[in-house]
Amino acid sequence: MTTVTSVPLTIPARDGFPLGALRYPAQGVEKARVIVAAATGVPQGFYRRFAEYAAQHGYTVTTFDYRGIGLSKPATLDGFAGDFLDWSRLDLAAIVDATAEPGVPLLLVGHSYGGHAFGLLPNHAKVDGMYVFGTGAGWHGWMPFVERMKVLFMWRIAGPLLTRKHGYLAWSRLGMGEDIPLGVYQQWRHWCRFPRYFFDDPKMRDVADGFAQVRAPIVAVNASDDTWAPPASRDAFMAGYRNAPWRAIDIDAASLGKVGHMGYFRQQAQPLWDGALAWFDSLQGKVA
Repeated sequence: MTTVTSVPLTIPARDGFPLGALRYPAQGVEKARVIVAAATGVPQGFYRRFAEYAAQHGYTVTTFDYRGIGLSKPATLDGFAGDFLDWSRLDLAAIVDATAEPGVPLLLVGHSYGGHAFGLLPNHAKVDGMYVFGTGAGWHGWMPFVERMKVLFMWRIAGPLLTRKHGYLAWSRLGMGEDIPLGVYQQWRHWCRFPRYFFDDPKMRDVADGFAQVRAPIVAVNASDDTWAPPASRDAFMAGYRNAPWRAIDIDAASLGKVGHMGYFRQQAQPLWDGALAWFDSLQGKVA
């Protein structure tokens, strides 16, 4: 297939914060536009292979980094303000605004937090459909025992120590991913106490109303060996999209060797990408 060259962009968030983004132009006739909404602490470069593959199949793909991550990172995260709600309502919302064009379908590929962010968008009506991998409620009770103990160690011991010392979650020191702004860590730790994540937080009741307004179709894919977001965790969270036609797909990880929580966008997961693109193709003519 034709080599795809990405185009670097700087897109201002809704409050003006500069977001680093990359656009992968569609090869041939453009079918639709796709935004990749990343997982927590995962820089956009991780999604490059998927973005190139989708572009080779006629989709213009935009990846970006939330504030505080990757190409949208300040000189230091110590004292940096930013949380999950900013990532969705200010950052992803601005990417949607900058990517949407009348008459061209706009689709979202989410990974983990990306599936949360869709329902938090003030402009979700501009998005015609979402295909999400590895989204779950985050509660340790949904996880297998060993993973549950690791997560509880992070929330109760490692996280508090690292944030107290650095002023942010220095996740890279645990080999877990990019460092994360303090506000993101605090919300994440708090909401993961609840079986249905922020839907169970009394202070977030307006969130349920926002999710109920989403009408776009959704496919939610979770692998059998995804210890962070097993299918039961997905089902607990996705119930929040109660008025959207959403469908669950469970992947037998043995068929791909290993998937886990991060393998959805590694090269061996190409059959999963084919499934996403086939679904996007099926939407053509329904959403233009």
